[in-house]
Amino acid sequence: MGQGFGKAYEPENGVNAAGNPSIHEVDGGRRHVLRCTSAAVALLMGSHTLTGHAATSAKGKPLGFTGVPVSSADVLVVPPEYEAQVLYRWGDATGIAGTAAPAFAADASNSVQEQLLQAGMHHDGMEYFPLDKNPRHGLLAINHEYTDDGLLHSDGMKTWTADKVRKSQAAHGVSIIEVVERGGVWRVMPNSRYARRITATTPMAFSGPAAGHALLKTAADPEGVRPLGTLNNCAAGQTPWGTFLTCEENWNGYFSAQDKPTPDELRYGLRSKGFGYRWHEFDERFDAVKTPNEQNRFGWVVEIDPQDPTQTPVKRTALGRIKHEGATTTLSRDGRAVVYMGDDERFEYVYKFVSRDKVKSGGYRANRELLDHGTLYVARFDAQGYGRWLPLVHGEDGLTAAAGFASQAEVVIKCRQAADAVGATKMDRPEWVAVHPNTGEVFLTLTNNSARGQGGRMADASNPRNDNIMGHIIRWREGKGQGGSGAFDGDASATEFRWMHFALAGDPNAGKAEYRGSIKGDMYGSPDGLQFDAGGLLWIQTDVSTSAMHKGAYANMGNNMMLCADPATGETKRFLTGPAGCEITGVTFTPDRRAVFINIQHPGETASERGDPAQPKAVSHWPDGPTGGRPRSATVVIRRKDGGTVGT
Repeated sequence: MGQGFGKAYEPENGVNAAGNPSIHEVDGGRRHVLRCTSAAVALLMGSHTLTGHAATSAKGKPLGFTGVPVSSADVLVVPPEYEAQVLYRWGDATGIAGTAAPAFAADASNSVQEQLLQAGMHHDGMEYFPLDKNPRHGLLAINHEYTDDGLLHSDGMKTWTADKVRKSQAAHGVSIIEVVERGGVWRVMPNSRYARRITATTPMAFSGPAAGHALLKTAADPEGVRPLGTLNNCAAGQTPWGTFLTCEENWNGYFSAQDKPTPDELRYGLRSKGFGYRWHEFDERFDAVKTPNEQNRFGWVVEIDPQDPTQTPVKRTALGRIKHEGATTTLSRDGRAVVYMGDDERFEYVYKFVSRDKVKSGGYRANRELLDHGTLYVARFDAQGYGRWLPLVHGEDGLTAAAGFASQAEVVIKCRQAADAVGATKMDRPEWVAVHPNTGEVFLTLTNNSARGQGGRMADASNPRNDNIMGHIIRWREGKGQGGSGAFDGDASATEFRWMHFALAGDPNAGKAEYRGSIKGDMYGSPDGLQFDAGGLLWIQTDVSTSAMHKGAYANMGNNMMLCADPATGETKRFLTGPAGCEITGVTFTPDRRAVFINIQHPGETASERGDPAQPKAVSHWPDGPTGGRPRSATVVIRRKDGGTVGT
């Protein structure tokens, strides 16, 4: 996802200095990269021959739309049989009941108080929640990942004040909006009893094993149970009981640490002055020298009930403290919740949490403690296509007080260090996870890693390319292991799995073989957003950074895009391309699949990732056009002109 100025500040080689063995050292086998072929699909299904469901799935499904070409234009391009409508832009009124509906000021002069009632900046992960059993009347929960302070304020960062910090904090977080479709047109409902904004200053609660731990206590919260706010909300997830999981990703960049950060701070990428947000100059919470425990209060998955605007958002500590890219929830064979999560940084890990208890009917109230009890795991991808989930449990596998983990609270607070200790596999920026609605197969985007191959961290079976600037998508099937009855049967609670690559991204005409990839169909690079629709089609969104876009190996790929793929055959077709300088993210569908919502994040972003207030439209004037004041991130709804099912 958008780094929020992270590229300019993060160490190029990542922050993981753990000496975990590579796949070759763990397994001793030869590199064995499974491709998306019929034989490979059958092997993943647990059989070396195509039988039963595997044979049926391998026939594939036609992708029923006209693919669009690559584009470098400052427009949103969709297939000719589709239409796109801009629904909710940065600065649009959220529709909160009993409040004013302030209009967006084209010169960015909206006040802090107005921003609290408006859409935040840089829309990201998003989920749709239908209301009243009407597929086209529902709630959208939308993340606002970070701010470009060059565009958020009239004069950018030329001057810096406490009010600018407060406005930036108000433009972070989450929007809950009520939306309805009438006559083919969607609108945001005004005066909605559901609508609310959750920001970097919203009161929250801690739950789970770390709640109340000394490392979470501050002078403002001596009990360590009442954190304030959420930020850098990246990808997201929806639970089977109807709640929204929003994920704190590059939270480290908001903190100013001492000149020589502690080892624990270094492991999470803290540094002096952070990423340049400058919040610490007027809010001591973000000065890690003055308030050293505040950093531990971020990096969590936050659960929100979109249908209850009075609910206090809860940071679920049992799911671990990392740079959460997403939280994709499915059910185990016996009805427990399983949450898959990526830690989005070079050489970081893939996690899953399996709840102790089963999901109950009754929505959030019946499941309000479900994500507080269970087992957190981290993935080890072994050679020849096998893998294992390693438990992160205090007292097991070296996670003891002698090793620096005095309790389960410290295991989850120092989650990266715990994963280092048990020997997890370093991956190429693990991001979004999607679970096939019919087979239970799990797909994961590994966006890119240009540092792979440097410093002894060479390509391995699961990350098979050095200088991996293009990224790849990996897939696996959970199961009980080789030879057992029902092996790799798709039970999400299993501790073993069988993996292979779905696609290595790239341009088939690239000069270097490492950049060409193995895509069947339309090319793409830096896969990021990932979502299945209810029919089993896989939707892929890209996040090529503006510093790489249109250059070198990316010269022929144009702007960021969304594609649709058939997981049975690997056929991939480009569905849309975005305006200049943007990332495509946040895909979610209505239950009847008659509409898909996506987010256009940071249109007009410059290579430095910060806009120039003197020339705000230097790169893009989307979506308001030449007469608009500046580019604006926005939620877009796309539908077939004939009202049919999207993608077919």
